[in-house]
Formats: sequence, structure tokens, C-alpha cells
Amino acid sequence: QVQLVESGGGLVQPGGSLRLSCAASGFTLDAYGIGWFRQAPGKEREGVSCMGVGDGNTYYVDSVKGRFTISRDNVTNTVYLQMNSLKPEDTAVYYCARGVSTYCSGHTAEYDYWGQGTQVTVSS
Repeated sequence: QVQLVESGGGLVQPGGSLRLSCAASGFTLDAYGIGWFRQAPGKEREGVSCMGVGDGNTYYVDSVKGRFTISRDNVTNTVYLQMNSLKPEDTAVYYCARGVSTYCSGHTAEYDYWGQGTQVTVSS
């Protein structure tokens, strides 16, 4: 059974860092594009970052470029999102998702399995 489980969220002060993890099971992680999305209260889910198979295609939404880094460990079947220099506007529930192809996409329609999400709150 395909399963994605996020962890690593929490409360952090502005300027701080968090590392989110997404543990995948039931499929071979390195055969799919993987994305990170977030959804803040009252807003639609937006693509934050994604990576294609072989790291040949990556995406970062403009608001996180230079601050966030996506990576994966194909041995442990885990995807990470390192978040540095966090801002209050980064506050949201963060989700990881499996893409329908080997490519990277920032659109929710291009993903077929989703984790339950982990809360990230950036506040002083």
C-alpha cells in the first residue's frame, strides 16, 4: 500500500530552521517525482518544491528560493525539505506527495498520493 508520512513540523521563531521528512512506503521512491506543498488557513494548496527522478528537474516557488532545499534518500525512501530563514508567512500545513510521472510539477493535479501533513508555525 502506498503511504507517505510527514514529520518534523513544529513551532519556530522567525529566522529559524526546520527539516521536514516524508517517509514513503509501498513504492519505489526513485521512480517518481516528489513534491512538497503547503496550505495556509483560507488559502489554496500551493506547490513549494519538487524534484524529478535523477534530480534532472527541480522547482521552488519564488517565495522560498534560496531558503528551502528539497532532497531525497533513495536508500531509506525518504524525502526531505530543509527550511531555513523561516518567515511568518511560511506558516502552513506542509504535505508531501507522489507525482504521476518521473518529472517535477508544482500543480496538485499532477500528484496521486498525499501524506496527512505536518504543521509548521513561524511566530515570535
